[in-house]
Amino acid sequence: MTQTAHYGAVDPQARARLLAVRDEVAKAVVGQEAAVSGLLVALLCGGHVLMEGVPGTAKTLLVRTLAASLDVQTRRVQFTPDLMPGDITGSLVIDSAAGRVGELSFREGPIFTNLLLADEINRTPPKTQSALLEAMEEGQVSADGVTRPLPRPFLVAATQNPVEFEGTYPLPEAQLDRFLLKVVLPVPPRDDEITILTRHAGGFDPRDVAGAGVRAVAAGADIEAGQVAVRGVQVSPEVAGYIVDIARATRQSPSLSLGVSPRGATALLRAARAWAWLSGRDFVTPDDVKALTQATLAHRLGVRPEAELEGVDVAQVLASAVASVPVPR
Repeated sequence: MTQTAHYGAVDPQARARLLAVRDEVAKAVVGQEAAVSGLLVALLCGGHVLMEGVPGTAKTLLVRTLAASLDVQTRRVQFTPDLMPGDITGSLVIDSAAGRVGELSFREGPIFTNLLLADEINRTPPKTQSALLEAMEEGQVSADGVTRPLPRPFLVAATQNPVEFEGTYPLPEAQLDRFLLKVVLPVPPRDDEITILTRHAGGFDPRDVAGAGVRAVAAGADIEAGQVAVRGVQVSPEVAGYIVDIARATRQSPSLSLGVSPRGATALLRAARAWAWLSGRDFVTPDDVKALTQATLAHRLGVRPEAELEGVDVAQVLASAVASVPVPR
């Protein structure tokens, strides 16, 4: 399979501004390039990102810095065991305005924003986690029989500690499936950790992102222009078949109780298109698909209990499934 690069579908100004976000984030966050790229891909797909890492790996700082580099409305919710669904979506309250005393009106929750930081999402029970389902899937909130659309663009960037940590609640499969990507933030390598300490020794305050020189370099209009351009990225029948074959290979794996659904395959297609556009192309290659496979599909898979006892890892199973599928030429 051969294709010639075409750039007609690419808006170079919007792409340049969104790529500049990486440089702004790097002013406050050392490394974690995969997480930054994942957030940009999700913005361009209208999807959402779940970031997992042990405490202290800059999950919250990363999202706060991303928010500072974008000229959009942002809000943060700290998820706790006593958080209620209405604390996120909003609730009906008694109106005290003149002429409306005693009537109920809807007070919008923090979800009515462009970028929502759902901090430590797995520290709240599944009932509250599920309050995000409609918003993440349909971009709206329903209350008292009324559907209220959310602002656009809309992104949920959720952070969580690994499920082995005390006081955490595993996210339900339906909730996990609403995240376009799950990005694992590792402990930084030695050189990056030295850079982090050097910055702190020089006076860097992670609570003061503006003090690090981070500024807004892209706006909501750039994100929406990018979303339009991404929808024009071409996907050949061979690449579409490659994605389907990867999904089907996971369903046939004896180590998995849950393979990739058609929704998961569609998510991989969307993510690969966004990655291709960020790379300056208006067509998807098999390498684009492989680059996004782990982040897009791993959290949608379920390992059989007997395989878990044998130490089988989801990432290994997925890598094996991808390796078993012939790459289109």
